[in-house]
Amino acid sequence: MAKILLVDDAAFMRMMEKDALTKNGYTEIFEASDGAQAVEKFEELKPDLVIMDITMPNMDGLEALKAIKGKHPEATVVMCSAMGQEAMVIDALKSGAKYFIVKPFKPDRLLKTVTTLLG
Repeated sequence: MAKILLVDDAAFMRMMEKDALTKNGYTEIFEASDGAQAVEKFEELKPDLVIMDITMPNMDGLEALKAIKGKHPEATVVMCSAMGQEAMVIDALKSGAKYFIVKPFKPDRLLKTVTTLLG
């Protein structure tokens, strides 16, 4: 079973993502509430997929993405943020994100992205 790391400073968002995933058979789901925690948990868990917000305290999602991809270029990271500005999306994709989901997301959109990336 694939390991998925959800990273968002809003517990409500993590809960919504987790709910959508568990209803569709994903059970190995872990959480982090900021970018710094995401980097730590990535090292510890080596998840198959990371779904990460951009705007967070301590370390934002773009910094965490760059830190994770710097040490683990094979990491699969999807950015999920309400800030759908073109510059943010381009920066995230150039930094190694595989996909970008704009909040508020539809659960089926999240699932389609996850199943596509995890096979």
